[in-house]
Amino acid sequence: MPHKPPPRRQSVNVGRGTRKRDEDSGTEVGEGTDEWAQSKATVRPPDQLDLTDAELKEEFTRILTANNPHAPQNIVRYSFKEGTYKLIGFVDQLAVHFSQVGNLIPKDSDEGRRQHYLHELAAGSQESAKVVISETEILEEEEEPKEAEAGSQTDVPAAEAPEKMAEEESMTPKQPKERKVTNKFNFSERASQTFNNPLRDRECQMEPPPRTNFSATANQWEIYDAYIEELEKQEKTKEKEKTKTPVAKKVGKMEMRKMTSMESQSDDITKVTQAAKIVERMVNQNTYDDVAQDFKYYEDAADAYRDQEGTLLPLWKFQNDKAKRLAVTALCWNPKYNDLFAVGHGSYDFMKQSRGMLLFYSMKNPSFPEYIFSSESGILCLDVHVDHPYLVVVGHYDGNVAIYNLKKPHSQPSFRSSAKSGKHTEPVWQVKWQKDDMDHNLNFFSVSSDGRIVSWTLVKSELVHTDVIKLKVENSTTEGLEGLQIHTVGCGTAFDFHKEIDYLFLVGTEEGKIYKCSKSYSSHFLSTYDAHSMAVDAVSWNPYHTKVFMSCSSDWTVKIWDHTIQTPMFIYDLNSAVGDVAWAPYSSTVFAAVTTNGKTHVFDLSINKYEAICNQPVVAQKKNKLTHVQFNPIHPIIIVGDDRGHVTCLKLSPNLRKMPKEKKGQEVQKGPAVEIAKLDKLLNLVREVKPKT
Repeated sequence: MPHKPPPRRQSVNVGRGTRKRDEDSGTEVGEGTDEWAQSKATVRPPDQLDLTDAELKEEFTRILTANNPHAPQNIVRYSFKEGTYKLIGFVDQLAVHFSQVGNLIPKDSDEGRRQHYLHELAAGSQESAKVVISETEILEEEEEPKEAEAGSQTDVPAAEAPEKMAEEESMTPKQPKERKVTNKFNFSERASQTFNNPLRDRECQMEPPPRTNFSATANQWEIYDAYIEELEKQEKTKEKEKTKTPVAKKVGKMEMRKMTSMESQSDDITKVTQAAKIVERMVNQNTYDDVAQDFKYYEDAADAYRDQEGTLLPLWKFQNDKAKRLAVTALCWNPKYNDLFAVGHGSYDFMKQSRGMLLFYSMKNPSFPEYIFSSESGILCLDVHVDHPYLVVVGHYDGNVAIYNLKKPHSQPSFRSSAKSGKHTEPVWQVKWQKDDMDHNLNFFSVSSDGRIVSWTLVKSELVHTDVIKLKVENSTTEGLEGLQIHTVGCGTAFDFHKEIDYLFLVGTEEGKIYKCSKSYSSHFLSTYDAHSMAVDAVSWNPYHTKVFMSCSSDWTVKIWDHTIQTPMFIYDLNSAVGDVAWAPYSSTVFAAVTTNGKTHVFDLSINKYEAICNQPVVAQKKNKLTHVQFNPIHPIIIVGDDRGHVTCLKLSPNLRKMPKEKKGQEVQKGPAVEIAKLDKLLNLVREVKPKT
């Protein structure tokens, strides 16, 4: 069959021919030209406004600015110079829409010229190589017929072949070796290629230093007066130097140098004291962290298996090198700060009397005392004021009483008695703060071996004394010369004031008797108790029950009394001299006692009326004697002092502070009334038994 061309190709060719003809004849006219030539009618939207010619001709100008609309306009910064916040006037208006790091190099730069030259060299070598290849191909085509003709003729000598090869090699150009170009932007010598640490910006803003405005006028008169004062001072110093001997001058100069050096040292130290104290507490908190955790959270789980026994967990041990050989003669908790307590140091060995010390320890820093005061005479007793917890009154072995103020960090007491102001002639065994007098002057009492109970009042920065009562031993009057009656003086060793009846107080003596006295009567006692056969070491009223008090003595016994009855309610023999007793603040039936054999005894009369529910040795060595004990007013801990200057803090186990159990459907009653009823119940049992016997 004959081949037919496709019809599409034919139509295309025809179109091309007609278009050529049209181009030759003139412009090509398309369809739809008539529509454009016709007049056009505008179509208005239905919601278009009808504006007048004046409104249409009105021009509205719009100004394009380079300001960033999103840039904040109300940024303020603190001005340390003026001390106020100031508005920032200049705000960065640059808005970056797109940024990309490129690697373009300008043509005019050295690097651009170098790269352009290398690029041209490479392009030229490629072109020359193409030319050589094309010439060799042409030569090969021409040589083929010649070789066929020369086959019949003489052969070409073999020596010409290597010559032709050498010529061909010389014709082809050698390509230059590419040289590595160093990058100027990130180039470093190999010898100095070390690791560069990344740079970091660190900023901090400090609190502005305190500022004060000072203004004064300096006129001629003030300048003249200042010069005159300076001249007078210089003349006075010259006169003093003239009167002094040469030896006195040297001593004076040495003292002045010492004073200036001490002042400079104290100034330097005071700047660091607060920071050093905080750091010291932080270090101790880490060092004694396990003890602090025991103090807060540990409860002896073994108490669940012991019905009527408890234990004492040793916590911190407080000691100071300066008070190593001094006995603990007094302990007292601060009424405001529950972690702070005062320790008085002295000596009970009256053949070896020396200095005394008053230390304040905090449970937050067991390693070093918070306050240190030293005295020439040993301290035997102390008491902290309830309303003013920074005031501490102490009694000394030499018969003096003194008041220390913790706000004034001087080692000397703020107020001190003297021979003129009626100090005691024997050691002061106990001191107690009392309510202020009618003129709101501070008032405290003291008892001494000289038989005097003295009321001290702080009037106009002076201690004024008033003898409340003089102790006399009953039935001990003897007739002296000319029929004079001589009374034997009673030596007071301890006393305690009633919690509710202000005028009522108890006094214990070296003879073993306890006197119930009144502030109103100075000539006779309200009643006398034949309490002990040896000296009474401590007397204490019950904090809940108004009739009950307790006493301890060196005759190994602790006795509990009802002050309306002459005989004791309970008697406990502890097989060693009892140094001190203390009631628990949380229960009317719990008390603690310490003995000279190093043991601490805790009693709870509601659990066991006959013996202690805890007998535990506290000191490691048997030679150490325990001297004093005190309960913390809030936390379940006690502090115990010994005759080596150590104070040990102990935590009471749950059995030693048992609270009444909750019964189903009944609420547990708490409060002073419950504690009074609990102790009354025990006393009634004893009162019923005594008449039968």
